[in-house]
Amino acid sequence: MQHPAPWPARPNTQHLGLPFFDAAHRDLVAGLLPWTEAQQVDEHDDRAACRDWVQRLGQAGWLRYCVPAAHGGALPQLDSRALVLLRETLAFHSPLADFAFAMQGLGSGAITLAGNPAQQARWLPAVARGEKIAAFALTEPEAGSDVAAIGTEATLASPGHYRLNGVKTWISNGGLADFYCVFARTGEAPGTRGLSALIVEANAPGLNDQEHLQVMAPHPLATLRFDDCHVGTDALLGPSGGGFKLALQTLDIFRPSVAAAALGMARRALAEAVAHARQRRMFGATLADFQLTQAKLGEMSALIEAGALLTYRAAWLRDSGAPQAERSQAAACAKMVATENAQRVIDMALQMHGGRGVQVGCKVESLYRDIRALRIYEGATEVQQLILGKAALQG
Repeated sequence: MQHPAPWPARPNTQHLGLPFFDAAHRDLVAGLLPWTEAQQVDEHDDRAACRDWVQRLGQAGWLRYCVPAAHGGALPQLDSRALVLLRETLAFHSPLADFAFAMQGLGSGAITLAGNPAQQARWLPAVARGEKIAAFALTEPEAGSDVAAIGTEATLASPGHYRLNGVKTWISNGGLADFYCVFARTGEAPGTRGLSALIVEANAPGLNDQEHLQVMAPHPLATLRFDDCHVGTDALLGPSGGGFKLALQTLDIFRPSVAAAALGMARRALAEAVAHARQRRMFGATLADFQLTQAKLGEMSALIEAGALLTYRAAWLRDSGAPQAERSQAAACAKMVATENAQRVIDMALQMHGGRGVQVGCKVESLYRDIRALRIYEGATEVQQLILGKAALQG
């Protein structure tokens, strides 16, 4: 796809009247909607497009929502509801624009949460301006959902340097980022208690990030290889051995926003289906005249709204300071329901388009490929089910 498909309609914003949101959130969307509609980015080359989107988002000020105000951000603290609304709106227009925005937040989130003043001053303002591209490097070939299995090691090579060895894979913005927040084993204790986080610059000697991965919906992904990569001890994020907790805290902020991205894609699929049903003629009527079509559109709408309410609730709970367990359960519920429902909605929209739906260049065809990864990354559906199941047993 070289340019976004013609707009079928502006996304419905009735949800902004819900008590989860305030005037600042409504103003945010009021400004973001016309801006997204004015953007025309050639997405044929996903890496070039991502750079373009980061630059545009930075220049327009939208990346300021990825960092706190003390470091050039738009709000005093990271606001989950703002992140949710930004991702939902961007994903409606372009899933790649959403990806570019989200990775700036996720890639720098650990610095926001645990960085010292020097680290925050160096990286966060540049992320907010779109001058530096961030990445979050947690996953390994044998350590995805099982974070305790991380094998990448950071050993003290000298009093002032770590020597980093290991492999990270499925890293978003890999080969594109200016720096990586890398989680590695520093050996304070077995399992998750022996993990730490470090900021590793892309040009660090011993780091190879050029093994790009090709996936069904083009996104910048790569495998990172660390071969005696030397990193200063001043790159350590937070306390040594605190990496696992930091990774969970970072994901906790952004997991509801994954659900929001799914919402944006589902809302676009519904808009495309409505537009198609109104103009497609068959048997002397439009597709929209048939009750079967109306029933399907109704089901799609209900699936979207169910995911939306869970998503907004999860973001609101985090912003309101709810207990950690409650926030984690809400985020898991939102991520699971919104992504699974979005997959169903997009599939129904494609089916409604008939043969046109599987033609490359049709918006629902690209959405069909874009949505699939959201049911996997930042905790697969099965992981969310386990979180909720364990919580039910404990309750």
